[in-house]
Amino acid sequence: QVQLVESGGGLVQRGGSLRLSCAASGSIVSFNVVGWYRHRPGEQRELVASITSSSRTQYADSVQGRFTISRDNSKNTMYLQMNTLNPEDTAVYYCWANRLYVPGVSYDYWGQGTQVTVSS
Repeated sequence: QVQLVESGGGLVQRGGSLRLSCAASGSIVSFNVVGWYRHRPGEQRELVASITSSSRTQYADSVQGRFTISRDNSKNTMYLQMNTLNPEDTAVYYCWANRLYVPGVSYDYWGQGTQVTVSS
């Protein structure tokens, strides 16, 4: 059973930075894509950033240019560097990983979530 454990959330002022980490219990090389979702109050969960096994990245428009996703396969860890934070970034952030077992069959793994609060 794969476990994902996030850390790095907290309270920060507008314009500040935070770095989220997500440590996997196994090798993240086996995941075809990993990323971060967030859940803002009253809204649906949204994909913030993702990175594939070939290091191709994608970002939500709302964070493009401010957030950077990366992965360190040697540490089985992925990161989300968040800069120039604003109150609209306040949310619970979830680490996510997708593993493709056979063509057409994949499974999603989730972390427990970490709260990020940006004060104005």
